[in-house]
Amino acid sequence: MKVPLDHRHPDGRSISVAVSRIATAKPGKRRGVLLLNPGGPALEGLDMPGQMAPTLPASVLDQYDLIGFDPRGVGHSAPISCHLSDPSLSDLFPYPAADGSITANVTLARTTAQQCASAVGADLEFFTTANTARDLDLIRQALGEKKVSYWGQSYGTYLGAVYRGLFPEHTDRMVLEGNVDPNKVWARQSATWNTGMAARFPDAARLAASHHDTIGLGTDVAKVTKAYVALADRLDRTPAPAPGTKLSLNGVMFRQVTYGLLLHNETLPTLIQFWKAAADLAAGKPSSEDSAVLGQVFADGPPEPGVPADNQASMFLALTCGDVAWSHDVAKYAAATAADRKAWPLTAGMPGNIWPCAFWHAPLEAPVKVTSQGARDVLLLQNRRDNATPWETGRGLRRTLGSRAGFVGVDNGGHYVYHAGSTCADTTTVAFLTDGKLPAKDLHCTAEPQH
Repeated sequence: MKVPLDHRHPDGRSISVAVSRIATAKPGKRRGVLLLNPGGPALEGLDMPGQMAPTLPASVLDQYDLIGFDPRGVGHSAPISCHLSDPSLSDLFPYPAADGSITANVTLARTTAQQCASAVGADLEFFTTANTARDLDLIRQALGEKKVSYWGQSYGTYLGAVYRGLFPEHTDRMVLEGNVDPNKVWARQSATWNTGMAARFPDAARLAASHHDTIGLGTDVAKVTKAYVALADRLDRTPAPAPGTKLSLNGVMFRQVTYGLLLHNETLPTLIQFWKAAADLAAGKPSSEDSAVLGQVFADGPPEPGVPADNQASMFLALTCGDVAWSHDVAKYAAATAADRKAWPLTAGMPGNIWPCAFWHAPLEAPVKVTSQGARDVLLLQNRRDNATPWETGRGLRRTLGSRAGFVGVDNGGHYVYHAGSTCADTTTVAFLTDGKLPAKDLHCTAEPQH
């Protein structure tokens, strides 16, 4: 469908937004539509209905058409490209140099901001969360719905909160999972990765310690953690070439893979094998098993026709830098990085470091205000040990929404709550979507052991 590039001028230039639907098989039971967003920021969502449908019971599938979409600027919806040399997100997370210096980060941040401004041009300022939310309301209108329900994960929780702030009269039931604090976007939100990693890392360290005979990093959490930090520092100073490839494993890549594999409980066994492989590689004695693990971790997916290789990275910047103004004070970033390196060795100063956002254009508008006003129609799902959107940001959104929201906190690790091991959370989610029932008080659930 067509949407205005600039919603202030609805009859001006338009862009295309791609939308998908899995319709209910029982139209007689249909309540409406359930829009789905996987977050990112800047992840494609066209396939999300097909990914979610197998996890949902008939009581939900009978009542809702599942609606997916690629947000503006993403995937098949007028994708943008900054022509970044590293199409992955790795360059965007600014780990300082091995000695703590951020000089190279400042140079890269300035260059990246200038490159995006040059490559995308004046259109760049229109690729924001608020405009994406306005697109969602045009999707609602195109579907002929008075109201829409919504399920957002990670960044998608902020998109949902913004939509609810702009269009409360058109919001039905809303599930927000792995939550962003709308009062922290985006620099203060990224700073919470320090506490998120500190809370989540022991889950993996405990697993590694229980397999010390094969992993060899230590017999308890403290020893594994110390070995991990030392290995990351070693790879910062001396990247380790991987035999048979052009790849050299450095500290940034080591930490980024760790961050990604901590998002799911089921990838923790792969993570500790990756740690072993990295240690062997740094020692110059990788085994064939190590090479297989490294190959699995660094395997690139096939290119997607019509989508620039750096599309997610480019839109990640457009959203995080374009939604709200960042500080331009380089000395402030240097001080924050130095303090973080001392207080939070697992993240090594990255969360407080300088981003391209420090050199970005001024935002098009102020962030949309998220408040506690309105109907009680939101369910928040939050894990206690989430390294991406930590417990504190989930509680922050809970406080912001006040009595409008029900809250389910789960004693579990990882970024995802529904269908991730807690029958309590799953049952509450389904009851809300099918019957509109929210827990009267904040609900605290446990997760069943996973084998």
